[in-house]
Amino acid sequence: MADTNTIDILTQRSSGVLLPIFSLPGPHAIGDIGKPAMHFIDFLHQAGQRYWQILPSGPTEPAFANSPYMSPSAFAGNPLFISTDALLADGLLENHDNETIDTSEYIVDYPKALQLKQSLLHKAWQRFITNNRQDTLDDFSSRHPWVKDYSLFQVLKKRYANAPWFQWPETIKKRDPETLGNIRREYASSLSYHIFEQYLFFRQWEKLRKYARQRDVRLIGDLPIYVAADSADVWANQTIFQLDPRTSQPTSVAGVPPDYFSDTGQHWGNPLYRWQTTNQKTKSTLWDWWAARFRHNFLLTDVLRIDHFRGFESYWSIPAEEETAINGKWIKGPGLPFFKDMEKKIGKLPIIAEDLGIITPAVEKLRTDLGFPGMRILMFAFDGDTDNTYLPQNYDNNTVVYTGTHDNDTAVGWYLNPTVPVEDKQRAKRYANQSDMEAGVFHKDLLYMAHSSVANVAIVPMQDLLGFGNDCRVNTPGTIEGNWQWRCASRFITQELADWLKEHTITFGRMVATEQKVEQT
Repeated sequence: MADTNTIDILTQRSSGVLLPIFSLPGPHAIGDIGKPAMHFIDFLHQAGQRYWQILPSGPTEPAFANSPYMSPSAFAGNPLFISTDALLADGLLENHDNETIDTSEYIVDYPKALQLKQSLLHKAWQRFITNNRQDTLDDFSSRHPWVKDYSLFQVLKKRYANAPWFQWPETIKKRDPETLGNIRREYASSLSYHIFEQYLFFRQWEKLRKYARQRDVRLIGDLPIYVAADSADVWANQTIFQLDPRTSQPTSVAGVPPDYFSDTGQHWGNPLYRWQTTNQKTKSTLWDWWAARFRHNFLLTDVLRIDHFRGFESYWSIPAEEETAINGKWIKGPGLPFFKDMEKKIGKLPIIAEDLGIITPAVEKLRTDLGFPGMRILMFAFDGDTDNTYLPQNYDNNTVVYTGTHDNDTAVGWYLNPTVPVEDKQRAKRYANQSDMEAGVFHKDLLYMAHSSVANVAIVPMQDLLGFGNDCRVNTPGTIEGNWQWRCASRFITQELADWLKEHTITFGRMVATEQKVEQT
């Protein structure tokens, strides 16, 4: 159930930093949820920040360029984020196991991270099972029932050379109970290993969240509205997705229509939910699955940003055989009754609605009826239209303002981008009351605008705190190479930066009451 204290905090003036887990520093080719995460929480506390916003924390796949938005599970944690230092402290590894590997401190090296983590996790697994601790995994599985299908999905992916589940043998594709039972017995050890990985992840994450609470930091998670077609979720819950009963592949897929940015729209390819079903059993199963998903995510984080929130009001449905999004159509989503049902099942939902792009009055009404804060991106504000909803004078309090997101240029990168009109850059400088046109301090201009705005919450990507350029951006939509790789070297996360950010936070009244009290004493 959601934390009512966190819900109250969303209405207070506060601020935070956006930094993915994989972007944390550390010696093992990728950030993790052990010491690097704890140290970053210390930094946020010292800087007077209330929130740490992350990206989805599920497993990633090389086939999808390690995008956290195309995970094989909506519930599982990424084994690459498991702290091997913590395994050493738990006695599951020895000192000589946990060696540093030669890799860049600025870029995630996914192949090296995968090789290292798999090797160390298998060593930890061997030590774990010698202590006859299967009952520990049985208890974990009973509290996280999704892990049984997820572990079986991972075993079958390996058995069938990573082929998508809808290409597996018919009895397995259709989940024949006798066939799956035989496979579970045959691969019992491998299944236990995948459950062990998840046990470690959630055990470590529980410690991370507890530590964040102790340091007055709240975690903002990121919930993609759709799941990957080739995922444990779709394979295990086929009745709730729009699938062809013969091929088990999607009949309609998700995306967005043509707009200013794309003449053909965006064809995402995710299977759509059966929101329009008249079968009450299917509807109940679908809504229960979503309730379980919300409940699970609130075990990990205090607040959830829902990616593509507008899909709950209306979603763009594209026939699966189409190569572009042009020939799709809008279909009504589950709307207000869905969220009211979620509140009955879970409690009040601390949600940030990602309402970027072309948003209709119906979407705005749904968000305001639910009381969810929307998002405003400062980089979108300076086109010369005084009614632009991203300009701070057009905000209301129930807003989360960002200088930019993981999908945008960095602040300095935007200012140096030759495709951005010079007039837009001049307007941005005037808005910040700056007469110079210097690019190197533009991140401070945007930070000033965000923190001084009336928005209850201001979130700044770590790159914009540091004034880094586009070589440090996280993702460029529509591209594959070079995404989800940027890391922040430890030498940039300094006490000097924390002190500067804290001063900014105090100046604009974004220190919450508990920290203001500490400051006064």
